Amino acid sequence: MQQPMTLKLAKQLTGHTSGLGRPSKMPGYSTALSAYACLTGKKLSEITGTSCAKCYAKGGNYQYPDVQKGHARRLAALVNKGWTDGMVRLIDHYTDPTDPYFRIHDSGDFQSVGHVLRWAEIASRLPHINFWAPTQERRFVASARFIVGVANWPTNLVIRVSSIMMGEPPKKSSLPTSTVRSGVGYACRAYDTKPAHCGTCRACWNPNVRNVDYHEQ
Repeated sequence: MQQPMTLKLAKQLTGHTSGLGRPSKMPGYSTALSAYACLTGKKLSEITGTSCAKCYAKGGNYQYPDVQKGHARRLAALVNKGWTDGMVRLIDHYTDPTDPYFRIHDSGDFQSVGHVLRWAEIASRLPHINFWAPTQERRFVASARFIVGVANWPTNLVIRVSSIMMGEPPKKSSLPTSTVRSGVGYACRAYDTKPAHCGTCRACWNPNVRNVDYHEQ
């Protein structure tokens, strides 16, 4: 007999022992992995001028020991068989139905093609919630979309391919993109306020916004 997916079990299976994260700048909840666990991002962080060279997720609150321990738990939890079911349970429970937006990875990135596929499944099972993830893992996403089929890709899952270099315009892509101070596309206005806040803007989650241009942080 299958064990019921309680909140307690969902937290254990996903490594979110105290629940989902809630970034103060953005609407809704999020999940995060350590920026030091990024695969492509780790390489880019060593190159001056890349969008990963001054990674915000390697400073500030992200350096607190408890935050780093949480990142480690969540990274280790990715191998758990019930991880996907656990994330579905947590996200559906915590998300405000009047403002249904979820941020995938406010730090960190996809770890494999399978990791992307699991998020596609989560989005498919939660069609009433909008998901957004930035990524440098182009090949993982491309492979996942090929496996799922572009026509079957969940429309509520927006993965934005991040620019490599600061100041460069977005490269041609079938996916939405994001850049850093390129002057192209929709200019993020979160930092027009202090403290920074998205307010009512949901451009990052909107697939019709082809490129979001962020501030250098």
